[in-house]
Amino acid sequence: MTPISRFLLQVVGVGLAVAALMLVFFPDVLREPRPVVEVRQSERAILPGAMTGPVSYADAVSQAAPAVVNIHTRKTVVQRGHPFMDDPLFRQFFGDRFDGPRQRTQTSLGSGVIISPQGFILTNNHVIEGADEIEALLADGRSVAATVVGTDPETDLAILRIDAAGRALPSIVVGASAGLRVGDVVLAIGNPFGVGQTVTLGIVSATGRSRLGINTYEDFIQTDAAINPGNSGGALVNAHGELVGINTAIFTRSGGSQGIGFAIPVDLARDVMTQIIEQGTVVRGWLGIEVQEITPQLARSFGLPDARGVLIAGVLASGPAARAGIRPGDVITHLDGDRVNDAQDALNFIARRKPGETLAIQGVREGQPVRIQAEVGQRPAVRRAS
Repeated sequence: MTPISRFLLQVVGVGLAVAALMLVFFPDVLREPRPVVEVRQSERAILPGAMTGPVSYADAVSQAAPAVVNIHTRKTVVQRGHPFMDDPLFRQFFGDRFDGPRQRTQTSLGSGVIISPQGFILTNNHVIEGADEIEALLADGRSVAATVVGTDPETDLAILRIDAAGRALPSIVVGASAGLRVGDVVLAIGNPFGVGQTVTLGIVSATGRSRLGINTYEDFIQTDAAINPGNSGGALVNAHGELVGINTAIFTRSGGSQGIGFAIPVDLARDVMTQIIEQGTVVRGWLGIEVQEITPQLARSFGLPDARGVLIAGVLASGPAARAGIRPGDVITHLDGDRVNDAQDALNFIARRKPGETLAIQGVREGQPVRIQAEVGQRPAVRRAS
């Protein structure tokens, strides 16, 4: 063995010995370094008790509850005579006891909110629709006859008025629904199942809910505060006792609360109420168009980047849209520069415009961009079958 080979063997042997010693006495040195975890630490000072909510919402309830009323309605229903009365054999056995139409009184329960010391009450249209008599039972036990000031079936709102014979009426403090966030605490106050005034607690589960098929114009607050039959027309209030919505509907498979309730935002309800009281009716913008949702397949066929917008399926002859030159087959993508997402979005946008205003419409016609100026008309009143 040459001196060089002997030297190399000695070097290798020393290296192996050092490595063995390192493994025995310093095992971490030869391992791969572990990653250092990086987090963003909050710099906000957390005070004692700052992360807990209020122990009680009694102050909010005591402020709002006196203005929430129970609505009792009575309606006379005419029943037809028995269909077998035309049968001589039937008449022979039963005589004329089933002859002719018969009347019966149908009663129902709901809730309402005194919105003004003048005695105006906000409730749902379906609570009082078709009623011959309406009675409001106040939180202090007084029962007062109510008259209908006006209704708006397209938002399912109705305005009543009561006269307390000179005695003061409690009225609720109106908040703002525009600033509601998912997770905000809300309380539902009403008269579920006719058991009397009841308060339930929950949070705002979602805002801007639409396309539910409940009303023509939908912009619901969704909440998991328990809402049951009889709560309709009652108050949805925030943690300060301020009105933020009118409880309207529930999603249910059993007839009771499933944790999905819907309320009309107070901003919308207040606008409808003001128009009904001050003008006698709700005035909404209208173009006279029938629209269709755009599917991904339609978007590809029209060369659109996505499925946002609406397809014009029909145009009313001599209506505002027809006069402006809008045609069936046009696609509307923007109204006054705002992007149109779907049919409900377009309907709500047009309805908020005042008759006589000019609406700037952008869209696509036969694959080419198109711009149209349309003068908004007044939406015709909806006639409901009696």
